[in-house]
Amino acid sequence: MRDRPPLPTSPGFWRSPLRGPWFTSVLGLVLLVGVTVLFVTGLLSYAAYNPGLSPVNDTTPGKGILGFYLFPWPTGPVWLYRFTQGLHVTLGITLIPVLLAKLWSVVPRLFTLPPARSLAHALERVSLLLLVGGGLFEFTTGVLNVQLDYVFPGSFYPLHFYGAWVFFAAFVAHAVLKAPAAVRTVRRRRTGAGAAQEQPGRTRGVRAEDDLVAPRPDPPTVSRRGALALVGGGSLLLFLTTVGQSLGGPFRRTALLAPHGGPDPAGGPNGFQINKTAAYAGIDPAETGQDAWRLVVTGRTGTVRLDRAQLLRMPLHSSSLPIACVEGWSTADQWWRGVRLRDLAALVGYDGDPPDVFVESLQRHGAFRRAALRANQVADGRSLLALYVNGEELSPDHGHPARVIVPAAPGVLNTKWVARLTFGDL
Repeated sequence: MRDRPPLPTSPGFWRSPLRGPWFTSVLGLVLLVGVTVLFVTGLLSYAAYNPGLSPVNDTTPGKGILGFYLFPWPTGPVWLYRFTQGLHVTLGITLIPVLLAKLWSVVPRLFTLPPARSLAHALERVSLLLLVGGGLFEFTTGVLNVQLDYVFPGSFYPLHFYGAWVFFAAFVAHAVLKAPAAVRTVRRRRTGAGAAQEQPGRTRGVRAEDDLVAPRPDPPTVSRRGALALVGGGSLLLFLTTVGQSLGGPFRRTALLAPHGGPDPAGGPNGFQINKTAAYAGIDPAETGQDAWRLVVTGRTGTVRLDRAQLLRMPLHSSSLPIACVEGWSTADQWWRGVRLRDLAALVGYDGDPPDVFVESLQRHGAFRRAALRANQVADGRSLLALYVNGEELSPDHGHPARVIVPAAPGVLNTKWVARLTFGDL
């Protein structure tokens, strides 16, 4: 113990025999694919909110050129958002052990001296700090959002959005610098040229300049393959305890780490997952009664007020649609029945192609009590102002007396306890 260097800036301070180019390269290549998929599905999730449609939907004001890719979110296939967001959340949680193992494997490099040997080396160190900090920030805020623990300052949406761009920019720079070497290292190992690295503690054949291999390693207790198996087992466990929230049905019982991953609430036709209850939204039952509630529809020709009985006299249509939320959970397809949004648009002067619509809820506080939908969403015949689900009236927690349901839209855009629809270009 007396001859062990006291400071982490000395290479001899790091004694683990597991660290090495092959171990780090394998983890890095896994993250190269996984983080790229996370970034793409994250951008798709943001696009699904149609942030350019209305200030109400734009949760990241001032995004500027970072919104260059945005496009009108389609309404089909109906499972589109359920798939992309389920993949985003499930993959993100599954990659946590890989990310932590990768950070552990390269931690000696954070303490190397001098901090910068050249301008190029200084830029690489800065990108590394952005990479590590950005990665920890994105994964941490993502997990907190999934668990509905909003302990971070400000809104999750802009924080996660801007953080993703910073992290991915550093990630791309790091990948360009390191990916070719990682591929060569893995290939050498497969061809036998790097076989000396397979067993921890053996440094023969390792390049002398490599700063990941401990110069005086401790005795090995597990092989590098065993360490990778441990990391893979942790990822598999997280996958199995998360993916059920996106699959729904009997698999939901396996989603032990998801806040909506338990058994479906209650039973009967309304016995499926919800995001917020009527009590949480501050909905007064007196406001939703047959005598009190009216739907206000405004458009080109003026305003129409409809009670529930009048809505029921309009042509009713049915759609089989899921609900999928940004936290990654979703329901199986439910059978919704109500009035098509495009038929309500026709009541106020839009007999042809309907325009956008601004939806307002009875909910008085909390995010997304108002939302905007694009014209293509309004025009889709499966987009409903739903009055029934699975053959029964909506329960209070599912939006009684009426809620919006739109194919492939994020759950928060399927506004509950609807009070007003304003049609027009937004």
